[in-house]
Amino acid sequence: METTEVIICGCGPTGAMLASQLGRLGVNNICVDKEDGITTDPRGIALDEDGIRALQSAGIYEHIYRDIGQCMGLFKFVGGVHTDLNHPPFLTMDYTTSKGGTGHVGFICHKQPHLENTFADRSLRRRVISEDDEWVYATYRTADGSERTIRGRFLVGADGKTGFTRKKYLEPKGILMTHFSQSSYEETWVAPGYSPEDVFNLFFPPNFRFLCNPHRPAVCGRFGTPAERLWRFEFVVRPGEDGNELATPAKLKEILYPYLTHPGTCYGLQTEVAYPLDCVKTLRSRPFFFSARTCNKWSLERVILSGDSAHVFPPFGGQGLASGFRDACSLAWRLKVACQSGFKPYERLFEGWYKERKDQLDKSLAATIENGRYVTEGNPFKILFRDTYLWMVQPIPWWKRELEKGARRHGMCRYQYDPGMHFICQLDGGLLLPQVYCSPLDITTSTKPGECISFTDDEIFSPTKQGLFQLVAVVNSSGEFPGAYEELQKIERYSNHYIVVSEATVVVMDPQAKSSAVAAARYRTVRVATADEFAMSPLCKNRPPPKYYDEYRIAAGVPGSKYIIVRPDRFVFAACRTRDGLVYALGQMESVLHGKTM
Repeated sequence: METTEVIICGCGPTGAMLASQLGRLGVNNICVDKEDGITTDPRGIALDEDGIRALQSAGIYEHIYRDIGQCMGLFKFVGGVHTDLNHPPFLTMDYTTSKGGTGHVGFICHKQPHLENTFADRSLRRRVISEDDEWVYATYRTADGSERTIRGRFLVGADGKTGFTRKKYLEPKGILMTHFSQSSYEETWVAPGYSPEDVFNLFFPPNFRFLCNPHRPAVCGRFGTPAERLWRFEFVVRPGEDGNELATPAKLKEILYPYLTHPGTCYGLQTEVAYPLDCVKTLRSRPFFFSARTCNKWSLERVILSGDSAHVFPPFGGQGLASGFRDACSLAWRLKVACQSGFKPYERLFEGWYKERKDQLDKSLAATIENGRYVTEGNPFKILFRDTYLWMVQPIPWWKRELEKGARRHGMCRYQYDPGMHFICQLDGGLLLPQVYCSPLDITTSTKPGECISFTDDEIFSPTKQGLFQLVAVVNSSGEFPGAYEELQKIERYSNHYIVVSEATVVVMDPQAKSSAVAAARYRTVRVATADEFAMSPLCKNRPPPKYYDEYRIAAGVPGSKYIIVRPDRFVFAACRTRDGLVYALGQMESVLHGKTM
């Protein structure tokens, strides 16, 4: 019998991300999928900055703007009953900026086959699951038809909302998917995509549009890489209509063609100008039923659900794929802990995981519902009030900037503590640590501008480090180096099973800090970098420059803290102002991960 530590059912984006994160943590795993190749279906297209950060953590940042997609740009909410894609919006959200705190743009629009292609291949097929006190067993059929059995310490179902793990194995045991308490949203939409060849910018303008037409709400915009010229148009299926009928070529032409037809006056002509249909190739057209639902539990004994297996979202916030990535990144390190020899309280460990994830899902759903209300509102009085209110407040610069931030105006995610969550709340734990750009202090003067710029995540979680959690020491200037290094050396003896203090990263909150002999001696030391430096670096290729970026965002997120313990999912375990506070936090790590209340 084959043996591994983690079996993953489903190698779509969530399963592939989990496999990648487990691999980087040194946890053996195998993906089992019903398909033996990547999807050719461009299903989900939106990925927010947390999802981009997850791709970065998986080591594939260089593929994002080269092979996977492009910045989504502006979200334009267009009101009125018309088919003019260039009609002035009543609200614009600017996701080209780096205001969110991760150093990335707000959203990219990707092509899912390209995204999946950056992860591992799939080769295993049909599954049957069973378990005992020590192992989970999966019987699968290979591509050549032979049947095999594999066992693992844990099994993760990442096989979608209709997947095998929940439907066939966990639902009979009482794990059910129910509505989010905040939303009873249910709609059917038709989602076709196009690959046009000519006059692309005129008929398929840049940026994303939410067409808030009360007769038929719709969303449209580009996705994939710019060279592919892909465009997406999704529209709602109204009550009494047949979604399959609306997905037929004749009905698509009836609904979509008015948007691809311009008045002749735009070009000095007397007749209308329509985009030639023989230059449009329909890649995909089918109805999708959207809802907001989550499972009552995400794990039972040694079997765990993640991604769409555990929760599903409406489409308006681009949170479906990003939520699956968040699941994978926050689950991977817990599986690393759970796979330790003799670790028993794994059920409490996973319970703390899905408590945290549900807390973040509530926040993501709130942003999704906000966008959805703009798009699907049909009450004329509410529409009039909305448009009047936004018309009145947008001339106020501060208010307009807040509206342009969209969901990012709420800041970085911070968990509301509930017993069993894996951070120390009284030490400012539970915050998603901001990410900024940085530069090492041991570079030579001959280095070209921007050449050595990197992300702080990549320095803090360098693959050469052995600790599961990482320690960040924050100093204000190069003059504080000697004191910081001396304190870190005294604390090294408090290293434990989860953290190696000697691997600490020292981050200097001064973009003008200079190199010194001490800086290169023992601890990895970097200084924060400016937006201009990042704009000159290879990391900025094919993406917008970092507008509204704040190089002091880490210090602002945990003000006054000298030491920050960071979990692999980039959430703060504890932020400490003193050495004694840090020693206390190090001493409590074992208890917290065993589910004891702090």
